[in-house]
Amino acid sequence: MDTNVLFAGLYSANGASYKVLQHLAAGRLSLALSTPLLFEYEDVLKRNRDLLNLNDFEIETVLDNLCAFGQSQKIHFLWRPYLPDAKDDMVLELAVASNANIVTHNLKDFAGVEKFGVAAIPPKTLLERLR
Repeated sequence: MDTNVLFAGLYSANGASYKVLQHLAAGRLSLALSTPLLFEYEDVLKRNRDLLNLNDFEIETVLDNLCAFGQSQKIHFLWRPYLPDAKDDMVLELAVASNANIVTHNLKDFAGVEKFGVAAIPPKTLLERLR
């Protein structure tokens, strides 16, 4: 899950990103996590705490819950640099290592990831596939 999906799901309870988070919490979806991605989640959420209307304790609770829902995945091979943004490379490497799709709102940022046997899909598409 790209950071923008987590952010959007915490920002608004009206969209597909929020529903993805609900599915994660209910155990209907699995989440691959790496330590670098978890730190990225923390950085983005804490930088935007006022916009999200969350305090540090609430952000830590969100991160703890993601760790509880998620599967820790070791990254054995780095594909860098492949994508223009190194933080997106981190998500790509996790997707390849865990054989999972990338859920993101920024599909253009992940152009060409099919080469690695993964796909970048928006939250809405993920939800449609769950039906």
